[in-house]
This record gives sequence, structure tokens and C-alpha cells, in this order.
Amino acid sequence: MIDPPTGMRNRTTNCSKKMGGWYSWWTGRIGFDESQGEIRDNGRPKVALVIGITGIVGTSLAKILPRSDAPGGPWKVYGVARRPQPRWFADAPIEYIQCDVLNEADTQEKITPLRDVTHLFWVVWVNRSTEERNCHDNGKMFQNVLDALLPNAPRLQHIVLQTGGKQYLGPFALAGKIPAHEPPFKEDMPRLPVPNFYYTLEDILFKTVKKKEGLTWSVHRPNAILGFSPWSLMNILGGLAVYAAICKHEGLPFRYPGNRATWEQFGDASDAELIAEQELWACLDPNGKNQAFNVSNGDVFNYKRVWHLLAGKFGLEVAPYNGQPISMKEVMKNKGPVWDAMVEEHDLVPTKLDDVGNWWFVDFTLNTPAPMISNPNKAKELGFLGFRNTETSIVHWVDKMRRKKIIP
Repeated sequence: MIDPPTGMRNRTTNCSKKMGGWYSWWTGRIGFDESQGEIRDNGRPKVALVIGITGIVGTSLAKILPRSDAPGGPWKVYGVARRPQPRWFADAPIEYIQCDVLNEADTQEKITPLRDVTHLFWVVWVNRSTEERNCHDNGKMFQNVLDALLPNAPRLQHIVLQTGGKQYLGPFALAGKIPAHEPPFKEDMPRLPVPNFYYTLEDILFKTVKKKEGLTWSVHRPNAILGFSPWSLMNILGGLAVYAAICKHEGLPFRYPGNRATWEQFGDASDAELIAEQELWACLDPNGKNQAFNVSNGDVFNYKRVWHLLAGKFGLEVAPYNGQPISMKEVMKNKGPVWDAMVEEHDLVPTKLDDVGNWWFVDFTLNTPAPMISNPNKAKELGFLGFRNTETSIVHWVDKMRRKKIIP
């Protein structure tokens, strides 16, 4: 493990010390339209490089950063993704760059010319068959971008690294099999003695920022992310919405597929826009720099309530819960043609079932052995007071999936 640079410490601040009109951005968006982000670098706009722009948080960054009222903005945004720009993302006010950041040559060619970048947002990952491969490939991606950017972006000021709750639980394959931390999770809990690509990314980050004087960083650790992205590897709500839509289409019972722990026990979630707002705050507020932060909505939920909420949104009856988990991967393995027919019937954006429904992740999330609850107080004590109502967030994102014609 590489020690974090000096500056990663618990700090408190008087919450009344806010940056002008930015106060409303960090307090649950109450009155946020009045904020006017005016702080710039010698009059020059801030420039974001978002790696993973079509992911679940990348899409929220693409929405927030270019706004005229965004703190420090409007930002110029370079958005990087491996695939061509999708139809559902065509109106994003960014400069889209198709680049495979696992490929060193492609990364050098596409990232080196971006000399005006001031802030790097790392909100991407790849999933491999073992955690050792996760460590290698995710670490290589991060290092490739840093190697291309650092020598060529003289104005680079801050690096945002987004990881998550596996910081405290360990990798997917070991969940429930190793002693993990007891919730609520706090940022200063020690690393678990197992391979974890989050730790690999942090070590690369800490080593990198020591190479450039004044370069700051922040690490952000959400739990279950609620947001919009048909291409996200971990979009629990997207998967559940697609499942509900198929149940409605076929007249199937809306049966809860998870274990009793997730059905009854309380956990927390993280709204994608809230995560983006915290990352933006950490870029700009001195109290947010050189710190790791949990980020959660600030309330709790269980899937029993979520199930009834989704049933209401899709006009379904909730099937009685019998306590027996079922594999969504198995349930949905032959539903590809059904989804294709639904896409055509409802004139939806063309997608494949395996893109919009991450069934392995749905199975994992709904069968975790213990509740996921993080303590969000550190960021609050330092000035970020943002929050979300989780049930309102769920409704918002389901409605957005419909407006974007991803689901019927």
C-alpha cells in the first residue's frame, strides 16, 4: 500500500463559509438555480476530462458540468468512452472522444492533445473474471490516461477517483466469504487483506499526485448507484425497470428474486447526480481536497418498499414473497427476443437486453448477506450537505428512462 499524500486528514469547517451562491448546490439542490459559478483559473474556464462519460455517473457529469450555473462553470467537457457515441447520448453538450483507454497507443493518441484539461474525473471500470485481472486491467487503464495527460496538461489541478462500497466489503467474488467491516462504513476503516482493484487505483493515484506540485485529489465511495445509463456495468435500477417492463409485457407476476435480508433489512443508495455534485464540490472547495468521502443519499430503504414502488410505476401486482431467491441471470437468459420485440413495438431506442439489464449485478445486489450502509457525515462536516430522497430518486430515474425511450 502506498501512503496517501499529506493532506488526507479529518478536517472540520464552519459550514457558514460558503463560496457565494454555491451554497445551494451542496444542500440538496434547494434553490440551486440561483447559484452562479464564477470562480475561474485566471478568467479561463475549467476543463473536465471525464473517463467513462456514458456510465451511470458520467452521464450526470455531462449534464451538470456544462451548465451556465455550475460552480466553476460552465465547464468545457471532454467525454471519453470505448464505444461510438450512442443515440441516447447524442444531445450531450460535450466533446465526445471514442478511445479504448486499456490500449496504450490509442490513449496516447487521443488524450495527449488535450492540453487544456484542468480536472480529471475517473468514473469507469471494467469487470474481469478474477480480482487479480481486475487489478491489472483497471490499473492499466488509469495509468495509461495519467501517463498521457500528466506531462501534457500543465493546468491539471485535481483528480477525482470514484470507487465504491467494495472498499469495505471486498471484491464481488469474496463478498460474504471474508471478514468485512461492519456497517455503517467510515472512510478511515483499514483496507481488507485481499486483492481489490479499488486499492490498486488509490495507490496509483497517491503515487501520481506526488509527481506534480499542487495537484490535488479526492476519492468518492458510493453504494448502490441510482441513475441513467443503458451501458453501465452496475445499474441496479435499470435492470429492475427492464425486468418490470418484461413482466408487464408478458403478464408475469412481479416476483422479488433476492434474499430475505435485502427484502427486509435497510441499506442505502447513492443518486448519480448527487455523486456528481459531491465530486464537483471536492474539485472546488479547499475542504474537499486530498480526502476520501462516502457519498449516499442520507436516508435508508429496503427492497420491499422499492418493489411496491416499482409495481406502481409499471401497473403490476406484487407477487407474495416466499423467501426463496431466484437467479435473474437464469430468468432472463431467453428473454432477448422478447426485449427485441418490445423495442420495436414501443419504438424504443435500439438496445440489447444484456446491455440494459446487468443480471449478474442484479443477482449480486439483491443477495448480499448484510446491509450496505455508509456513514456520510465526513463530507457534511466539511461543507457538502447534499442529499436525496431515495424513493423520489427512483421515480425520477424511471421517468427519465421512459423519456429517453429506453423502457416502455
